[in-house]
Amino acid sequence: MINSSLKQLGAMLQAKQISSTELTQAFLQRIDQHNPEINAYITIDAERSLAQAKAADARIAAGTAQPLTGIPIAQKDIFVANGWKTTCGSKMLDNFIGPYDATVIKLFDEAGAVNLGKTNMDEFAMGSSNETSYYGKVQNPWDRTRVPGGSSGGSAAAVAARLCAAATGTDTGGSIRQPASLCGLSGLKPTYGLVSRYGMIAFASSLDQAGPMAKSCEDMALMMNVMTGFDERDSTSLQRDKEDYERELGKPLQGLRVGLPKEFFADGLSSEVAAVVESAIAEYRKLGAEIVEISLPNTQLSIPVYYVLAPAEASSNLSRFDGVRYGHRAAEYDDLLDMYCKSRAEGFGAEVKRRILIGTYVLSAGYYDAYYLKAQQIRRLIAEDFAKAFTQCDVIMGPTAPGTAFRSGEKANDPVAMYLEDLYTIAVNLAGLPGMSIPAGFASVDGKQLPVGLQVIGNYFDEARMLNVGHAYQQVTDWHSRMPEGL
Repeated sequence: MINSSLKQLGAMLQAKQISSTELTQAFLQRIDQHNPEINAYITIDAERSLAQAKAADARIAAGTAQPLTGIPIAQKDIFVANGWKTTCGSKMLDNFIGPYDATVIKLFDEAGAVNLGKTNMDEFAMGSSNETSYYGKVQNPWDRTRVPGGSSGGSAAAVAARLCAAATGTDTGGSIRQPASLCGLSGLKPTYGLVSRYGMIAFASSLDQAGPMAKSCEDMALMMNVMTGFDERDSTSLQRDKEDYERELGKPLQGLRVGLPKEFFADGLSSEVAAVVESAIAEYRKLGAEIVEISLPNTQLSIPVYYVLAPAEASSNLSRFDGVRYGHRAAEYDDLLDMYCKSRAEGFGAEVKRRILIGTYVLSAGYYDAYYLKAQQIRRLIAEDFAKAFTQCDVIMGPTAPGTAFRSGEKANDPVAMYLEDLYTIAVNLAGLPGMSIPAGFASVDGKQLPVGLQVIGNYFDEARMLNVGHAYQQVTDWHSRMPEGL
């Protein structure tokens, strides 16, 4: 049951083979058993989850259920949830109880899904390993000595360990796709503006995007059907008709043009990951896809551009957390300025402070043109690279991350090495495009079999085709259905 797809669970609930209450209890028991070690959840409220399950059972009995009604999912702790503790992985918000629901939370509630709890994450979504959370690091279920990736590592670990049926994540520079790759999951970052950011605590507003994390592309299609839609409370939300993301799942791939950027297969990519990705590409050839070589010449500039723009936006967004308007307040201080300084010094962790300092510097008078303005100009060039590439192909493929999951602490003192983990994902956020990671196989590292992700990048609003491309692959492979041993 715990390894069943969302569609299978929905069918079991509709057929009364199991109730939502029984299903929720089963996942809560697994959380009790495994979460103390994996640390995937920050907040669990069994009483509230079971109340939602009971309501879902009543809805199923009344014949008003939707596809996700009664199915337990987890929510990343970046989404404000009414009455739930919402921390964003930070001491700064340790005591914050959400006074309203984020739009994503509200949509899943309306669909009748059960909220199992709030998942762990890198502090304010800043990190590529899930080691910067105030609530402790998350362990990768495939190897407990390794990281699950970040910042949605708690959601990824929860799905991989089958501590929920699916989960939400957010992706600013790869924070859905990279942990999905390292934990053997499917994860989708939609087109910017397709999912409302209302009630999602902001890191870098022009890059942040919420998306689904699940076992398969079919599961993600069901979640996308719930999550997407125009929201007048989000000024960046796009006015588009609601789509059915299941509509193309069964289409054959004959004639699909797959672009392989030569820059994605250059120095920096581990040979083990390259071999797995090339094997997945070969499978697509068998499915009828045409493979074409393309170039994204400005890809190598995406990391320096990202680490100018994202900290700049973060330094502005996080200014509200000062102990007065929001967040932790120091217990002792001499005057107002001292209170601000001590509250922020105590409330924020080292990585958040580092990015606030970088962001404040690049926005300061005298440096704005040299750094921020120049980065925005290069961002345009990166988007133009993708526009040109999509005249030659339908989707772009390559590795999601340059390596497999690395050991906890291995890159903690080397920020540049950590930032390079998002080498292949950041450009997608800078261009606002949709990107997806799906399980492509396993690489042998130090005697362990560790998951490897295949990244699929689509043109704007092409999520249905991307899910079709991933689903077709998952019909002829079983990487997505494998579970870590011992769970």
